[in-house]
Amino acid sequence: MTSSATPSTLRGVDPDTATVVTAPATAKLPRRFRDLLALDDFERHARRRLPNMIYQYVAGGVETGRGIAGNLEAYQRYTFIPRMFRDVSGRSQRTTLFGHSYHHPFGVAPLGGASFVAYQADIALARAAREMNVPMILSASSLVKLEDVHAANPDAWFQAYLAGDQPRIDRLLDRVAAAGFSTLVVTGDTPMLGNREHNIRSGFSMPIKITPKVALESALSPRWLLGTVAQTFLRHGAPHFENTDAERGPPMMSGKVRNTQARDKLCWKNVEAIRKKWRGNLVIKGLMSPQDAFIARDLGADAVILSNHGGRQLDHTLPPLYSLAEVAAQKGSMKVIIDSGIRRGTDVMKAMALGADLVLLGRPFLYGAVIGGQAGVEHAMHILRDEIDRDLALLGVRTPSELDESYLCKTR
Repeated sequence: MTSSATPSTLRGVDPDTATVVTAPATAKLPRRFRDLLALDDFERHARRRLPNMIYQYVAGGVETGRGIAGNLEAYQRYTFIPRMFRDVSGRSQRTTLFGHSYHHPFGVAPLGGASFVAYQADIALARAAREMNVPMILSASSLVKLEDVHAANPDAWFQAYLAGDQPRIDRLLDRVAAAGFSTLVVTGDTPMLGNREHNIRSGFSMPIKITPKVALESALSPRWLLGTVAQTFLRHGAPHFENTDAERGPPMMSGKVRNTQARDKLCWKNVEAIRKKWRGNLVIKGLMSPQDAFIARDLGADAVILSNHGGRQLDHTLPPLYSLAEVAAQKGSMKVIIDSGIRRGTDVMKAMALGADLVLLGRPFLYGAVIGGQAGVEHAMHILRDEIDRDLALLGVRTPSELDESYLCKTR
């Protein structure tokens, strides 16, 4: 089995070939996981456990919500043209990135504030990713020290929200390097936060204000209140924004504003300076324009992440899937990663056919942490892994790298 910590699937993976194999028939799903058959199921179950304000913080987008809807719809516009009578035995999902051989072509997207949604979620996500041997990206907006996450998963990547202030950038890079991270992700789509009206309507704010509505919702969600909030305060003290800068940020519950000044000054000259200073892998995230992807390539980025921030920044943005083929065709030695809207193994296959080297998912894995901590995340990953294996066989290929646009038809 891939994981000894979680008997959450009847199938496993051969660690040498990354092929799916049958596990002993005695393996059984925990009762709490038996209704979790697809990644969408995780959201439905997690919603029952969370106060509405916390659920809306995770699930919501901006303004009309067209950014989120468009991401999901983009994958529906492609249908498959499978090939038959091919030997598809010995299938492998193994994916090589930055010299590391991962077992599967998916990873964990950065999730800000995750550990206020589920107890120590950043650690649970990091450990699950290490167990499954897939990438995990720690968000700069996390509430767990980046050093602690690196200790839990030395292969984790760190994602930074940076101000256009090079001395501040350099100090953070020194801290990230000293912690042992070898892959840095620089995000470009947050010069300021998007217009998240749903947070205002639900009562979510930063810092969180304990209004009667918030207090009532929290009391009606005891598993979150006691299992996440109380456990966090009792075991770790007041949660802080630990990683927005080289220095520790303010407490999440305080009136102090976390250090987000001057993000609107961040520009390509800062990226160029980062490339000169940072000795590890450099990934540029939040790009939708092929032109921006090619600028990143020419500045020496090792990878780009095509992303519209899961529909959480500018509404009505182009789904990154639509830029993927053009960027992949001219990527050179640069890797192309994509997130936003991926919910099924078939979505992964479509992205790979259009040229992606890896895909990232965020919300479904965080919902897994809400339901079952590390075990819940691993169960979500097992479901996606098994879907990919099945899809490979039905498409008529043994590996994702065999896919190309000839396996797809754009329907509308």
